[in-house]
Amino acid sequence: MTEVDQIPDVEQEVVVEEDETPADLNAALQQVLKRARAHKGLTRGLRETVKALDKRVAHLCVLAEDCNEGGYTALIEALCTEHGIDLIKVPEKKKLGEWVGLVKYDEADNIKKVIGTSSVAVTDYGEKSKALDMILEHFNKN
Repeated sequence: MTEVDQIPDVEQEVVVEEDETPADLNAALQQVLKRARAHKGLTRGLRETVKALDKRVAHLCVLAEDCNEGGYTALIEALCTEHGIDLIKVPEKKKLGEWVGLVKYDEADNIKKVIGTSSVAVTDYGEKSKALDMILEHFNKN
């Protein structure tokens, strides 16, 4: 019975950690992407992202600054501007790929390989959180 008593405590701690106010915009974005992935509200990669932006089902778009194709960034930026979709830029596509779950793990749960992605669109935020409020507030100020 002691094992059963310990399991809910661990789950409660995880919920509390995710509900804390993030330190900066990147930490908030990471939490929002994690929740959106859990609710199947992410499109990853250029093709899926462009489809979501064109259909106007995306609420938020994330673009990697180190994308080496200028046409990709121009297309994503133009679609976001045309349809009034919020756009956030992150420095590295490998980091963005890690945040949206494009990673392979070894047996010890260490990251073995990260697949980078240049663009991600959020179609469903999932649950409301302080991180989501922080991102929405960022766009209301700008």
